[in-house]
Amino acid sequence: MTVTEAPPKAGRREWAGLAVLTLPTFIVSIDLFVLLLALPKLSADLGADGVQQLWIMDVYGFMLAGFLVTMGTLGDRIGRRRLLLTGAATFGVASVLTAYSTSPGMLIAARALLGIAGATLMPSTLALITNMFQDAKQRAAAFGLWGGTFTLGAIVGPIISGVLLEHFWWGSVFLLAVPLMALLLIVGPTLLPEYRDGNSGRLDPLSVVLSLGTMLPIVYGIKELARHGWQTVPTVALVAGLVVGVLFGRRQRKLADPLLDLGLFRNRAFSTALGSQLSYSVTGGGLMLFMMLYFQVVQGMSTLQAAVATLPGMAGATAGFMVMPKLATKIRPAYVISAGMAVVAAVLVAFTQISAESGTATLVIGFALVSFCGSALVALGTNLVVGSAPPEKAGSAGSLAQMSNEFGGTLGMALLGTIGTAVYRTQVSGALPDGLPAQAAKAADDSIAGAAAAAATLPGQLGSALLTAAREAFTSGLHTIAAIGAVLLAAVAVLIATVLRHVPPVGQEDKAGTPDSAESSEAPGGPGEPALQKVLD
Repeated sequence: MTVTEAPPKAGRREWAGLAVLTLPTFIVSIDLFVLLLALPKLSADLGADGVQQLWIMDVYGFMLAGFLVTMGTLGDRIGRRRLLLTGAATFGVASVLTAYSTSPGMLIAARALLGIAGATLMPSTLALITNMFQDAKQRAAAFGLWGGTFTLGAIVGPIISGVLLEHFWWGSVFLLAVPLMALLLIVGPTLLPEYRDGNSGRLDPLSVVLSLGTMLPIVYGIKELARHGWQTVPTVALVAGLVVGVLFGRRQRKLADPLLDLGLFRNRAFSTALGSQLSYSVTGGGLMLFMMLYFQVVQGMSTLQAAVATLPGMAGATAGFMVMPKLATKIRPAYVISAGMAVVAAVLVAFTQISAESGTATLVIGFALVSFCGSALVALGTNLVVGSAPPEKAGSAGSLAQMSNEFGGTLGMALLGTIGTAVYRTQVSGALPDGLPAQAAKAADDSIAGAAAAAATLPGQLGSALLTAAREAFTSGLHTIAAIGAVLLAAVAVLIATVLRHVPPVGQEDKAGTPDSAESSEAPGGPGEPALQKVLD
């Protein structure tokens, strides 16, 4: 393809195919909410202890993060549709096993299988969108619809799950995936084309092992350090994962057909967008953690009320995913994303001024603005990450885009959560009321949840004083997280506006009439494209 040729427009089949691709996206987006709501009932029914509950919660994320890189590259090699359909079938089977689990061990194993299957879905979906939508404007709109599906799942998932849990047993919520995956298996072969790299080499087993040895210990270490503070086992796991990661990187550089092509990071659009998405996910992970605690512990909301308070934000994100790709057809994507990040940073600055007594409205409205404006980076950034990779590497690029979201959220909860907790403990230790029992003081120093529990056992005035001190200290921690996020995302806004200013509006060429010369010669439409074989069944 030369730069003067117009890419083919997507037709009805491609748009219908996109609708099919939203099915696994929707299911993956509601999985966490489903489990959070079902956890109390399933734990009581199966007799799961505290450790088993943690594994039930975490094993899905561990497996998903560990296998994303492998599955993204595997789809490039064996066929993206084939991998997607195989993963959908496995996800459906694993959902049935999860729903009918008879012991905590069986449930943990079923959730692990769900995570592995889930790792096949998102990279294949992103890669197929890139392949199906050759026109840049249509591709940007398709990614917007894809992103909107995530937030739609976040909105309706808890509602559907709540209705099912009220009328049926806990396993019913996990059966939501079965009919949707069955529909994907039925219509997918007809509506989704097959794509694979005909010149790819064999999969390197040692690279797969090293990839798992990198991601699993790192994700485990981060989660445990965030949950329990600095301890020996998670610290060793984190260090071990980083060491294995170095070995993984060295092996990829030596292989003719690496599991992860590190050369992708030489593309400025790819690396800048990916790093920016990671920064946004880190900020979002820490903010969501403290925001939900603020709603429930500081403002005294129920879990349901706190969830409802986030709905305007979810609606804002859904609207943003529709609007931002259209704006990017008139304005350079770098400026759309940078403006969005600037607004997000400004909102986070406003969050540093909320009080323990009256911050709910500011958080609800501010979160809606953050979600709407931040959707520019998620939608257009994903388009840049996957679209700037060579066509035969789209699956691998898609896995990295998904990894930045999954890993970034976990990292944000760990790093920013630890910082916010440290601020809380520093503030509360100097503000505890006189006459407080040692046990209550220890509980309050540990966490705001501990302070709330201790306050409930104390006489009225003393308990009220303890709760006031804890709420104000926690709000100070929220201020700190918001300030860090504001600085980080302001830097992202400047970085994107500077580094990616050469990227023209979506669907337009730059003034020279050619793609940016600084980009890799393997950009879509370049010399790497003939390596991609397209097979329409």
